[in-house]
Amino acid sequence: MKSAPTNIAWSLLVIGAIALFLAFNSFVVINPGQAGVLSILGKAQDGTLLEGIHLKPPFVSQVDIYDVTVQKFEVPAQSSTKDLQYLSASFAINFRLDPMRIVEIRRKQGTLANIVSKVIAPQTQEAFKIAAARRTAEESITQREELRQDFDIALSQRLEKYGIVLLDTSVVDVKFSDEFAHAVEDKQIAEQQAQRAVYIAQQAQQEAQAEINRAKGKAEAQRLLAETLKSAGGQLVLQKEAIEAWREGGAQMPRVLVMGKDAGSVPFLFNLGEPDAESATEPMSSKGAR
Repeated sequence: MKSAPTNIAWSLLVIGAIALFLAFNSFVVINPGQAGVLSILGKAQDGTLLEGIHLKPPFVSQVDIYDVTVQKFEVPAQSSTKDLQYLSASFAINFRLDPMRIVEIRRKQGTLANIVSKVIAPQTQEAFKIAAARRTAEESITQREELRQDFDIALSQRLEKYGIVLLDTSVVDVKFSDEFAHAVEDKQIAEQQAQRAVYIAQQAQQEAQAEINRAKGKAEAQRLLAETLKSAGGQLVLQKEAIEAWREGGAQMPRVLVMGKDAGSVPFLFNLGEPDAESATEPMSSKGAR
């Protein structure tokens, strides 16, 4: 008699457990930044499961959840420039999956790893070839931002077909062949040497002009001095030049007073300096011109 209630209790417990199990397997929660694809018996159903609670058939269905926030991957690429120089680069690509096209992505591409390896990487390579072929290797250096913009446009158009939204790209690294790198280095050295040669030539020209200006100034000063002295007597010019010659040559000045034979001439008195005690008592000699 006691076994009947016990059996009923166990039966209710089993039924409750089954009901609870079915309840947990009959809905799915999609968190913010996610999108889901419902598959029943392996077939993806139309309609993206956005954030919230969604019902699903238990046992025969599953939900694939995709991250639709910003994703970042670094992808390498190689190409040839317009002048047939080898060029390689590495791009940091920021993208996200279009939530409204998640079902299409699930059917055609599968997982996120497949999307990166089968879509983003090869399309990055093709977009880089398009951008690099529009300019020479030297222009790829001087027009790096324009190169990135051309790459963005080409890659964005290609990824859009797969439900991938390109947000931004950045050039992580750009490399050229060793031959081109050496050629660029040699060119920079040659330009620096040419600039230095121009600077030296300009400096020499300025120094030469300065010498010319100093010579002109000295000549003008001598002319003005000669005119000034001439007004007081022409012989003063020769006397001044004689004094300067003795000073520059280091010769000792003669202690004489030269008088001209003309009555109106100006006497030529040398600077005798400080006489010593012996010579101080001697009379100053004078000589008349014959």
